[in-house]
Amino acid sequence: MESITGIEIYPLISLLIFFSFFVILFWWVITAKKDYITTVSQIPLDNQNTTDL
Repeated sequence: MESITGIEIYPLISLLIFFSFFVILFWWVITAKKDYITTVSQIPLDNQNTTDL
């Protein structure tokens, strides 16, 4: 790896992508509306959308 020129940028790019993803996710969770979260959390429990196999 030491013989490859310019490889030192890849760990930095990876860190920035990782950090950006979690900052954006944190921002979305903080700004999400309570009604939306309640509605989405009830989807697995909703029996009206089941189909008979």
